[in-house]
Amino acid sequence: MGIAWDDYRRHDAVGLAALVAAGEVSATELLEAATDRADAVEPTINAIRHRMTDAARARARGELSGPFAGVPFLVKDLAQHIAGVPTGSGSRALAGYPRPETSTVVRRWTDAGLVIFGRTATPEFGARAVTEPVAGGPTRNPWDPGRTPGGSSGGAAAAVAAGIVPAAGASDGGGSIRIPAAACGLFGLKPGRGVVPSGPEVDEGFHGAAVQGVVSRTVRDSAAMLDVLAGPAPEGPYRVQPPERPYAEAVRDDPAPLRIGLSTASPLGGPVDPEAVAAVTGAAELLSSLGHVVEESAPAVDGRRLATDFLTTWFAMIAAQVDGARARTGCGEDAFETETRVMAAIGRGTSAPEYLAAQARWQEHTRALATFHERYDLLLTPTLARPPWPIGELDLAGPVKLVARGLLTLRAGGLLGRMNLVEGLVDANFAPVPFTQLANLTGRPAATVPLHTTAGGLPLGVQFVGRPGAEPQLLALAAQLERARPWADRMPAL
Repeated sequence: MGIAWDDYRRHDAVGLAALVAAGEVSATELLEAATDRADAVEPTINAIRHRMTDAARARARGELSGPFAGVPFLVKDLAQHIAGVPTGSGSRALAGYPRPETSTVVRRWTDAGLVIFGRTATPEFGARAVTEPVAGGPTRNPWDPGRTPGGSSGGAAAAVAAGIVPAAGASDGGGSIRIPAAACGLFGLKPGRGVVPSGPEVDEGFHGAAVQGVVSRTVRDSAAMLDVLAGPAPEGPYRVQPPERPYAEAVRDDPAPLRIGLSTASPLGGPVDPEAVAAVTGAAELLSSLGHVVEESAPAVDGRRLATDFLTTWFAMIAAQVDGARARTGCGEDAFETETRVMAAIGRGTSAPEYLAAQARWQEHTRALATFHERYDLLLTPTLARPPWPIGELDLAGPVKLVARGLLTLRAGGLLGRMNLVEGLVDANFAPVPFTQLANLTGRPAATVPLHTTAGGLPLGVQFVGRPGAEPQLLALAAQLERARPWADRMPAL
């Protein structure tokens, strides 16, 4: 009995659910296939932080219902809480701190019949575009274990790309669904602000810029998952207009011809790798062949101003998270990584007027993108400015780390915000991923589509950004591209 891994891997989540519904395979057999695969690849990719195998086996033996009944699943170790189970958030400080209640998205996944058997790795507090926390060590890209799978949903993307599960829980506050999906050859949709609830702990994450979702191998899985997740919750600040029909139906038909503006220039003015440019130009050629109009154009957004406004609020949020973790656990500052402490110190050094001014300027960036969307249905850019980079490349340089630790020890953290070395660190960390933050600050839906493979055999996705409510349009276009240039059967040689 059981299901061979090749057969398991051949199906997406929708397909596996259909096998269970037809009685061709049991939820227990699927779970064993998933855990066996995890056992085989985890020594290489290090994607799963916490296993919940016993609880998952008990659940798989019980009565399950819902559109994904019996399908194995992994949730992210950040803001996807399970009551009584620690959510480590990539931090040593929280590794043993159980959460008091289950997140709304996790309840919706379990109500849909998914069998959750583990939590995937994330950088500390999801604060970086790589997944290399001190707590647990780096997660590695299945396509090249010497390279990053991106972040902050790097563990989720690595697990899906390696064939442990067909889809996994993810979240996105500055690109954290799209960056790892692009680096691992997956589809990743960031829903628009308010589409998926963030509660019950908070009504919105990061002023609505941070949202919950999944990474997946197929567009139809992401669409069906969005049907499960979307919809208001009592703690939500507002109600978003629902789509005219289920998201899963949007992927069945090609979209009407679209007008798409294309830009490959980094919003920060830095270099963009020729492979990233080739990914976009190749996508444009495919789009044109499918009847869409593509022309070079970009929203009139000051990219460096946007990055500064993003980081001003981001660093303050990290400071609040560090302080909150200390209050809950009683730990000291040394329980956190140096990079996290630097970000928190800069955040604490930001005045309230500076913070509010930066957050208010988010609306300026939103107006600029809205003006762009008066002419164009979608914006097309690279998702990453370069192919996935080596593990450790974005670490604080040794001398910078020593200086930062010294200032933190002396409680002179406010000086960090004025250090040129830290400004260099900011540039270095944003340079590979300058395209994704715009959709977060403006609350727009965006998706990365895995259309390109580099000369070195690495995946490299392209990004589409839509108007508010454009999730069905993004899913329909991605499904059309998937039919024209299938990617789900591509598999790293693990």
